[in-house]
Amino acid sequence: MNAVRECMDTHFEIKANASLFEAIRPIVEHDCILVRDTGNKVSGIVTTADLSEQFAKLGEPFLLLGQVENHSRDLIAGKFTKRELKEARDPSDSDREVEDVADLTLGEYLRLLQEPKQWDKLGIKVDRERFIHELDGVRQIRNDVMHFDPDGVGDEALATLRRFALFLQRLRHLAPDGS
Repeated sequence: MNAVRECMDTHFEIKANASLFEAIRPIVEHDCILVRDTGNKVSGIVTTADLSEQFAKLGEPFLLLGQVENHSRDLIAGKFTKRELKEARDPSDSDREVEDVADLTLGEYLRLLQEPKQWDKLGIKVDRERFIHELDGVRQIRNDVMHFDPDGVGDEALATLRRFALFLQRLRHLAPDGS
């Protein structure tokens, strides 16, 4: 008969103050690691499922923002002259070249679409003021995400991103030219 210790796998440990990046490889290689606190007591276990959940939490805002920017760009593309796009450029960034809609920022999309005559060029039956308000909210969330706000993205902000990305996706299918 074998002793229990003879059947046990070697465990792997990491200090509680270690960075997530230090922990990735050992977690992936061994499915889990033990975490030791500052008093050298085992204070927890981190598994590949925990790691996946953390990356989803960190990555989802970036993916949703990418969707919002891509759908917004598709909505605007081909509807404005190069001159109109340049006029939407941030005045404090006048040296930056603007050749097409892909050269604009989310804030510049707002600047472009705030004008009713510009909005009309989209040919969509959506309340302009509401759209601008929602897009501006996404812009603010984007700034927090891209500047690595230490509080991260809260549930409400994440819900806003999900909702607006889905709205733009649906709107894209309803657009007059099908873009």
